Amino acid sequence: MLAAKKNFQLSIENRKGLSLKKIERLDEHTLSSLTNYTLPQLLAKQAHELGSQSTAIREKNFGIWQTYNWNDYLQYAKKVALGLATLGLKRGENIGIITNNHPEWLFTELGAHALGAITLNLFTSAVAKELAFGLSRVQATLVIAEDQEQVDKLLEVREELPFVRKVIYIDPTGMRTYNNDPWLMSFKDLLELGADLDRREPNLFADEVSKGKPDEVALMIMTSGTTGLPKLAMITHENFIEMARKWLETAPIGIGDNWISITPPAWIVDQMWGMGITLSGGMVMNFPETLETAVEDFREIGPTVIVTASRFWEELASKIRVKISDSGFIKRFLFRICMRIGGIVVDRESQKKEVPPYLKSLYWMASHIMFRPLMDRVGCLQFRGAYTGGHPISPDVIRFFRANGLNLKQCYGLTEAGGIFQVQPDDEVKLETVGVPLPRTEVKIGEDQEVLVFSKSNFPGYYRDEDETAKVLRDGWLHTGDAGYIDEDGHLLIIGRKEEIMRTRDGEAFSPDFIETRLKFSPYIKETVIFGEGQPYITAFINIDFGNVGSWAEERKIPYTTYTDLSQQPQVENLISGEVQQVNTQLPDPMKMRKIILLYKLLDADDEELTRTGKVRRKFVFQQYKNLIDAMYSDKRELAVTGQVKYRDGHVGTIETTVKILSIE
Repeated sequence: MLAAKKNFQLSIENRKGLSLKKIERLDEHTLSSLTNYTLPQLLAKQAHELGSQSTAIREKNFGIWQTYNWNDYLQYAKKVALGLATLGLKRGENIGIITNNHPEWLFTELGAHALGAITLNLFTSAVAKELAFGLSRVQATLVIAEDQEQVDKLLEVREELPFVRKVIYIDPTGMRTYNNDPWLMSFKDLLELGADLDRREPNLFADEVSKGKPDEVALMIMTSGTTGLPKLAMITHENFIEMARKWLETAPIGIGDNWISITPPAWIVDQMWGMGITLSGGMVMNFPETLETAVEDFREIGPTVIVTASRFWEELASKIRVKISDSGFIKRFLFRICMRIGGIVVDRESQKKEVPPYLKSLYWMASHIMFRPLMDRVGCLQFRGAYTGGHPISPDVIRFFRANGLNLKQCYGLTEAGGIFQVQPDDEVKLETVGVPLPRTEVKIGEDQEVLVFSKSNFPGYYRDEDETAKVLRDGWLHTGDAGYIDEDGHLLIIGRKEEIMRTRDGEAFSPDFIETRLKFSPYIKETVIFGEGQPYITAFINIDFGNVGSWAEERKIPYTTYTDLSQQPQVENLISGEVQQVNTQLPDPMKMRKIILLYKLLDADDEELTRTGKVRRKFVFQQYKNLIDAMYSDKRELAVTGQVKYRDGHVGTIETTVKILSIE
């Protein structure tokens, strides 16, 4: 490994009953030296130190885990780099990457970085015009595409991409009829080009890697664009490696531990871990076969830590609660009793109160009877730490999983900050907060309650956008745009986006996120949007969870056909109204919802209502559905609507229906 290692006991004995775990970690001197390298230089160093004896990457294909050691990792990155060089890629040029979670993403990104090129990952779920927009912004000279689906999107907008010299596809399935198009090339052929160049110039790769500097831009990440057009945040090698150093110093992870990659490579979290933490710390990067098999793959691999979006935890909590409600009386009774015990323990711990011996004994029994088998069933038993970020999450979700013995903690970060910089310490988990800063990170609150961050992980700016850069970076401090405050224990609480803090007609301030996260704890609510700016009361759009509500309806012999039909069933309206009433009991009077609409369609990124990371584009939704919002502030009880749905192939469908405006008592 990089320089010296040391073994020590890390106190991670958690409520699941796991014993103390010996973790092999880097010493302080080695950690401090990490930022002297670029990412490809770190890969070369790891290959030299760990070689063929240690696994670097695993990928599951057809039910079998295929492994790459550190030498393999370096060799594939080298072949990609030299293949790209053969295609004319020059230092400082930009390339686009449109892949899912596969090793080829890592090989391509590090191969391009080895030549001094800059990468931009785009979502595979993006439609053709979104891909064209991103690639045009950076004038990408080459594009690495996942498969035929992505190639077809690029061919659709080919005339808008005259700067793209070549599109390289990874999966050859279905590509046989494309062989005569000189614009396209297989990833296999790219590797062969690289191998040929390596034979002719065996020192070229090492020479190119040595030219890299830590302060050079490595990649760009497109911001979520919830409040406007996405911006391109530039991230340097040093930004990522400094962030990796912080996590390696503080998280319960060590050399050879497992990380499983389930969030898109176009999101900061998987970049932070895949490009930063696993590479710097000598960890194993694991790629599940599909998202549908992720739980099974968790159980096989036993990942050490998981960091993923709040939606993942909300959906998992919903699935567990629905499964429990469908079980027999004895299981439901035991679960309620065990959850009550677990909830009391969590509440006492978060309030820093001692847990009495009798309660510890009861919790031990609940853990072995209920919690450990349940966490094993959903693949979470082996996690030393689990983190949620990307969007605010209901404290009820955190409490639910912690009561079940999972060490789930809320964290906070931004693309512009190089990733997640604020984490709850294990011994100070407060359900409402996002914890305290990681080492060498300063956080303070501005005069207008804006959260400000100072760190070496902060990005250098937005790509070709000096005005926006100047707005968010001032005297080294990153202005996050989020409103918050720091409590008496030094924990940060996020209120919401500063520009999205609303006031009712009476001047009562409220955060839509605060209400929305609590609604989404319901297993029957998938998405919600809160309104009330300048209005006499608060209202909401609600998307039902089609799967859970559908199962609920089938058990009660309620017939339905489509999502629209199900959402308009009177029994479903009563179900959701009851869930909203329950949330209202937790809110002060000015924040209680008075009217809701069960939206006739799911909010969708393809309809520009959500970002590709699943965040609501609030302003767009407000404009798109203004007639429905206005109706909730009138005496109307229903409204006829004609809506449009945009499909992935570009086809636009029409929905004609009548939505009901439900009053909440």
